[in-house]
Amino acid sequence: MTDYRLPLAQNMSTTYAIIDVETTGLDPQNDALIEVAAIILRDNDILEEYSTLINPHRDIPEFITQLTGITNDMVSNAPSMFTVRPKLRDVIGDCVLVGHSVGFDAAFLAEERVGLGNHRIDTVTLASILVPEAGRYSLEALVAHLDLPDPHDGQTHRALDDAEQTVELLLALRERALALDMWQLEEIVMAGKRIAWPETLFFEEVLAHKAQFAFSRKGGKKGNIHHLFNPEQPRGQALAEAEKPEALPVAFIAGMLEPGGNFDHTFPNFEHRPQQVEMLTAVTEAFNHGDQTIIEAGTGTGKSIAYLLPAAFWAHQNGRRVVVSTNTINLQDQLIHKDLPELQKALPFTLQTAVRKGRSNYLCTRLFKQLRHNGPSNADDMIMFARVLLWLPTTNTGDVSELVVRTPGERLAWGRMNGENTVCTNETCTQERCPRYIAQRRAEQAHIVIVNHSLLLANISSGNHILPHFKDLILDEAHHLETAVTDGLSFRADKRLLQNTLSEITQPKSGILGQLESRARGVLPPEIYSSIQTYITAMRNEAQEANFVLEEFFATIGYFLKDHVNRRSQFSQQVRLVPSIRSLPEFNEVELSWENLNNHLKALGKAYEKLSNALEDVIYNHDIQDGEDLVRALSGNGRELEETRQNLNQTLVMPQAEMIYWAEHFKDRISLHSAPLNVGTLVEEHIFEKLETVILTSATMRTAGAGSWQEATFDYIRSRLHAYETTELAVGSPFDYENSVLLYLASDMPEPNQPGYQRYLENAITDVALALGGRTMVLFTSYSQLNKTAKAIEHTLTDNDIITLAQGGNMSRQQLLAQFKQEGNRAVLLGTRSFWEGVDVPGDALQCVIITKLPFDVPSDPIFAARSETFDNSFFEYSVPEAILRFRQGFGRLVRRGSDEGVVVILDKRVLSKRYGKLFLDALPPCMVLRQRTNRLGELTIRWLNRER
Repeated sequence: MTDYRLPLAQNMSTTYAIIDVETTGLDPQNDALIEVAAIILRDNDILEEYSTLINPHRDIPEFITQLTGITNDMVSNAPSMFTVRPKLRDVIGDCVLVGHSVGFDAAFLAEERVGLGNHRIDTVTLASILVPEAGRYSLEALVAHLDLPDPHDGQTHRALDDAEQTVELLLALRERALALDMWQLEEIVMAGKRIAWPETLFFEEVLAHKAQFAFSRKGGKKGNIHHLFNPEQPRGQALAEAEKPEALPVAFIAGMLEPGGNFDHTFPNFEHRPQQVEMLTAVTEAFNHGDQTIIEAGTGTGKSIAYLLPAAFWAHQNGRRVVVSTNTINLQDQLIHKDLPELQKALPFTLQTAVRKGRSNYLCTRLFKQLRHNGPSNADDMIMFARVLLWLPTTNTGDVSELVVRTPGERLAWGRMNGENTVCTNETCTQERCPRYIAQRRAEQAHIVIVNHSLLLANISSGNHILPHFKDLILDEAHHLETAVTDGLSFRADKRLLQNTLSEITQPKSGILGQLESRARGVLPPEIYSSIQTYITAMRNEAQEANFVLEEFFATIGYFLKDHVNRRSQFSQQVRLVPSIRSLPEFNEVELSWENLNNHLKALGKAYEKLSNALEDVIYNHDIQDGEDLVRALSGNGRELEETRQNLNQTLVMPQAEMIYWAEHFKDRISLHSAPLNVGTLVEEHIFEKLETVILTSATMRTAGAGSWQEATFDYIRSRLHAYETTELAVGSPFDYENSVLLYLASDMPEPNQPGYQRYLENAITDVALALGGRTMVLFTSYSQLNKTAKAIEHTLTDNDIITLAQGGNMSRQQLLAQFKQEGNRAVLLGTRSFWEGVDVPGDALQCVIITKLPFDVPSDPIFAARSETFDNSFFEYSVPEAILRFRQGFGRLVRRGSDEGVVVILDKRVLSKRYGKLFLDALPPCMVLRQRTNRLGELTIRWLNRER
């Protein structure tokens, strides 16, 4: 029988083998080792070092050579693994293996039958607990953050170098752990031992060492939850709204941004921008008259200050809260951490501000209290438990954005302790000072409340029960509002979701019914406990039967979809469930299978309700631990199950005319979806009709539609959002595009669907990248073309010491951008949709943006296809305006500061060859336009950048 007990730590005498490997790829079964290093460490002493190159007997891929510097020539005379294995086994012995993402290194060693039985500790896991502020947990990022010795000025991705840095990291993490309170270490060790968590050994050793020198064990007593979370309490009163609002002094507020005004005196480098003053004046007038207005403010306008300044005066002067809603977290963070604090410096009064997020962002202290009592049940729970235990005494918000949630398992663990849980309510959590309740109190006292579009819509859906009362709203990044409303009202279900729902019933220990059984046992009289068990047994039998039927149901859908999708495709494929599809004889089988599953789900929903009601009666007379929480959880689970069942029933057998329905096939996964057809009526009803002042703003709001060959207008965004009664203003950018941007239109490119297009594309990218030494961002509309292009250009660029950074690989979006921005880096960045906007690379790091194709939506996308059918001329009235908004965002990646300059290259000939191409070009700010062949791109780019100013 396997012994899962942890090795005993004694006086820090554990011997560690810090390991690192370099390989030909990421798959231990199909790739091979090319280098290995091991450093033997006890206490702070290095006992032995070992490293060697290894001949993999295969070619090393080019991207691995680019990453590590290890070439085929270097390993050609190196020993094979057969020769290395005995020595490596002897060095490692029975030491505890330590690595940064040790699972990767250990998996490759295990394939070579090395280190099979050794205990392992992962420094990534330890760092995520002990260095929560780092944000990024690559070895290189942690070395920089902790200011550790870095002789090579960055990670070399050579085994011995990385192992040496991991040693330094382990020692730094030990120092951090030694600074923890005794009670924190004790709780981590106690909880970790229960589940044989590997990293317990590290904390146990630290605890043993600390106990030796602790004459007084301060903090040894288990901390009380109230002592853990000690936020700054909201002070003051809720806003008192004036009966009749007093108009703002427009000239005075605008004068604050004029030369010699408050901002000029407060900020030494303040730059007066007439466009900013123009927008501020419009926003101030809108507040005074209760107007609803759309404002397009070009890049560099400083639109956030232009709306925050009048909003601050309006809220303070009239006691009327202003809500500012954004689409992205980046802008939300910018407003709350940068713009509002700076604004306060220039204001003649104190401005109260708050940020409000969705329930799932906040820890529920009651649930965490229960977790401390019961203990984590798996490694992911344990990691989140340790992280929260150390973080909670330091946080003022309880907001998960201050933590790191790295994996799907950790996200599930967070889900079990956040405020989204049905047991976290105002009534029960007020006494516990739950972070969500604190955030709510702060919002009630704030003049300006920052939210995102998703929470704004959730507030509307809840009948305005999430946010405090408000009449005035500013929507930034408003070009995303239709998508945000669509996402907020969409539904998705797959087999895994339903299996997880049923597992709450079938799992004997971790499920909600298992918790009820364990807490009621020995507390309730036998006859009442027996009655509860009868309920539970019946529900489990029903759920087990439902699981069998669930398998059959998704198998039936899969059989139905086989004639409508390419099962070998690596990309998701959607099949709209339109009347012609529903009328097919095979769809009858889907409906019959659903009817069977529907009956089981309906029965379980009713059973949840009955059990919840029965338990509610019982807890009044019998003291069941957390009995009220169990009642809420049972009731909440029942409601969620019934809501899911009703949505599926609509999707499959009772479709509504105002909804879009489809099935999606991605590899071996099938999911069912629904989304609203039109959202304009909802925006009109719940925003424009219910509120007074509404400001919609973005850098891209105007487009040109069918027959509109003049200046772009707001007509398209008005029609999509039913913003028919709004006023409008377009404020130009302060940037001098005419003298800073060359718009290069490739005149000889084949169109994207013509032969030779891909070859021209690759040559053009290579030409400009070589000319500039990198400094190029390439925007794609599909991953498949991006990957194909990356493979084609990588060899040539590598030979010229230029790095190819491609989205979709092993690096996150943030990591790709960080490396691209690195000073002196010669890099080309290839990105898809998420890189078309929200990317800020000022300065010389970016001097060329290449747009490979006009960013039209995929015609087969169910939402796009369904909405297209509502237009007479869907291409010009819908497809083109949507693409223009995205196109303008892509163009805007180049110039982010007044001193930026460069070239935007359009490699889609349709801007020249199609009559709608002029609509795209006319939507851009005036700049120097050049129509030329692609083979002169590099030459003319350099000539433009070196021109006489």
